[in-house]
Amino acid sequence: MIWCNKVGKEVFTLQDTVGGIVAACPSLSRIFEELGIDFCCGGKFSLEQACARKGVDPVAVVERLNVTRSQPPSVDGFGAAHMSLTELSEHIVLTHHGYLKSELPRLEATANKVATVHGGEDPRLFEVHQVVMTLANELHGHMMKEEQILFPMIGLLESGHGGTGHYCGTIRNPIRQMEHEHDHTGGALAALRELTEGHVPPDWACNTYRVLLDTLSRVETDLHMHIHKENNILFPRAIELEDRRLR
Repeated sequence: MIWCNKVGKEVFTLQDTVGGIVAACPSLSRIFEELGIDFCCGGKFSLEQACARKGVDPVAVVERLNVTRSQPPSVDGFGAAHMSLTELSEHIVLTHHGYLKSELPRLEATANKVATVHGGEDPRLFEVHQVVMTLANELHGHMMKEEQILFPMIGLLESGHGGTGHYCGTIRNPIRQMEHEHDHTGGALAALRELTEGHVPPDWACNTYRVLLDTLSRVETDLHMHIHKENNILFPRAIELEDRRLR
């Protein structure tokens, strides 16, 4: 039995996009996370291109994906194919925005504490703190724009009351801006991973330091899935709907 959303697609190929694969089978995101392949901001790359960028064997990866896809989904499987655009937007706000709003203040405080206590031993911790503060500030503004502008526009479009003629013009305009901000977020996450050597604590790290790295890892994982749901599922479907309305 195939536990995927993509109807009529029995096997993945090297030409399938990374984002499309995760959209069809969300549980496969774990494989991409393990390999360090970006499936959110880099979701438009084909599997072959993505593997080449990471220096991994694309044939082995596609075989692994197709074997794994036949296994039952985990309890956190995501059924985006069965959600309306409005439902998907609400899911993102409740699940991912809600998580960030509760976790980012804690992350900022922990990064500040660790930098203050251990920055003398590892000056990179001051930079970690700075990147975390900048990222948190940008994410708060990003989420506000989605919740107050883009997601309501998508809801109106789906209800038949939106489309061209609103003050942003085509819905592609705010989506383009959100994707640009997603790219910036992806860069910040990559910088944090590099600064912390893959979120791995040194032998001398105290418990607070270890909590910081664990939180960074969890926030990174959540943001990857968060951005994937928008870049590779919600936004393309919204653009496709607007295009159909214009025909």
